[in-house]
Amino acid sequence: MSPERPIEPTAATSAYEPPRKGTTAPADGGEVDGGGEGAPKSKRSIQIRLPLPRTFQGRLSLAFVTVFAVAVGIVSALTVFVLDRDLRQQDQATLEARAKAVAAVMRVQAEDIAARDPSDQTIVSAGGALNDNVRVVFETTLTEYANEVALADLRVRFGFGSETSRGTVFIGANEPSTFTAQLTSKPGRGQTRDTISYTEVFNFVDDTGVKPPWELEVSLSAPYTTRESTIAVVVGFLTLSAILALVFAVVVSSLLARRFTAPLRRLTEAARALAEGDLDRRVPADRARTGAAEITELSRQFNAMAAQVQETMDVIVRDRDRSREFLADVSHELRTPLAALRTFNELLREKAGEDPVARAEFLESSAQQLERLDWLAQNLLELSKLDSGLVRLDLRPDDLRATVLSAVEQAEAAARRRGVSLTTELPDGTLIVRHDPPRIGQVVSNIVGNALKFTPRGGSVTVKLAPHRQGGARIQVTDTGVGIDAAELPHIFDRFYRGSRASEARSSGSGLGLAIVRSIVEMHGGRIAVESRVGSGSTFTVTLPADPRTPAERTAAAVAEVAAKAAEGAAKARNKDAVKGSGAAKPAATGASATRAAGMASPAGAPAPTAGAPKPSERGE
Repeated sequence: MSPERPIEPTAATSAYEPPRKGTTAPADGGEVDGGGEGAPKSKRSIQIRLPLPRTFQGRLSLAFVTVFAVAVGIVSALTVFVLDRDLRQQDQATLEARAKAVAAVMRVQAEDIAARDPSDQTIVSAGGALNDNVRVVFETTLTEYANEVALADLRVRFGFGSETSRGTVFIGANEPSTFTAQLTSKPGRGQTRDTISYTEVFNFVDDTGVKPPWELEVSLSAPYTTRESTIAVVVGFLTLSAILALVFAVVVSSLLARRFTAPLRRLTEAARALAEGDLDRRVPADRARTGAAEITELSRQFNAMAAQVQETMDVIVRDRDRSREFLADVSHELRTPLAALRTFNELLREKAGEDPVARAEFLESSAQQLERLDWLAQNLLELSKLDSGLVRLDLRPDDLRATVLSAVEQAEAAARRRGVSLTTELPDGTLIVRHDPPRIGQVVSNIVGNALKFTPRGGSVTVKLAPHRQGGARIQVTDTGVGIDAAELPHIFDRFYRGSRASEARSSGSGLGLAIVRSIVEMHGGRIAVESRVGSGSTFTVTLPADPRTPAERTAAAVAEVAAKAAEGAAKARNKDAVKGSGAAKPAATGASATRAAGMASPAGAPAPTAGAPKPSERGE
């Protein structure tokens, strides 16, 4: 092992300093700051962001152009590759043909020269010696072969074949037997030196069999070809074509991208206008059909959404306006009885309170005003419950005739005071409909009350109950009152709405009665309609289904009923066993236990099997 030589200081080594405290020496020789106090600092990653267009149209155009450019580049590269391969194969075949031509010409000339010498007519002797006359001729004429026949750098070598285990092997003759010549002729137009080469060994045998066979190795290299110039021309043409095609692609992609994004721009403008409060703004239907199917569907859905938003806003505005009107009416309604009560109170404090007749009259008037306040508060509370969903129906399969008749009987006193005839037409047989009796009674009472309010003295109000042809029942309330204007019919069931006709009668209402009626009827799965003409009266028709419950609710109720019956049967069986075991000493206790067991086994919402058990009129109140 040779001794180590000292390292001479160089500019690189002399400038090197060991790492200071608080620094680390990285593998690449650079210094990474450690924070001065040994605290490592995290390396900040550098992210390179390509300057992409910000608009969707620009990005779509860029994507089109990029795809087109990549496609053109791939096609051009493949074209050049295939063309170069084909031209190289053609030049290789041409070079092979030239080699054969050189071998054929040189054989003829060599045999002719050898035949002229009577002393030695062999070209290559059996000992491997080349004919001197042949050698002399080819030393001087080989350049002509290179320029005229081979058209490439030429190298020939005379020799003979030797049979071996691997086949015939070419063995060169004794030197000098190898001759070379450079191509010195000027290239033609578009020709350049190529890098291809070709070598072949030709075996020649004497037809007479007298002369020994000989072989000629011909090697051609660096010929003149037009391959490179052809490739250059093709590449230039492809480049120019690609540039023109790319410019065309940019123009076409911009137009297409603009056409594709035009529906999106219209949607954006419509959405912006909608956000700014222009609820009438829509995407034109004729322009929406010009885009793709997805854009067309998106435009239609946007228009549907805008229409829904506009309808919702219209409802909100109408409700707000009616709420304001209603609040104003409620304020007026509250102010009137409060002012009357305040006046009665002041009068009763003075001398009028000493008069029994006046005091009784004032107290009676005060009681009426208090009833009016209570009525108004009840209507407000009822509407609030219906709107918030706190009211749950207690649906019972009861006879609807009793419910209608009870509501009509409650209104008979008011009908007599107003001088209006109130009659009912009920079916002879029972009409079983699953309903909430108090709520349906409230519906009939409100409608009959309105009919009495707007029917003048001497008129009539008829309440008719009949089964519906599709199942269920139909309740009709017909009056001979002032009627309702056709323009007001679509709004009479709206909350806070009060008509303009018969202002004296309508001023006593709050505009909530029919809204409550419609809510209750819809909760029963029914419908309410009205037919009216001014001066000819009105007819309100309420249609109720036989069972307003959904199929799922019916299934749940049936399961609960079966469970209740099973629990009742099990309780009776246990009761019988208890009676048999203990005799007849404690029948009452056993019966009470069975009743309690049945009550405990009843599912929530199912009626208790105990006879006479109270049923709640309303759930959730």
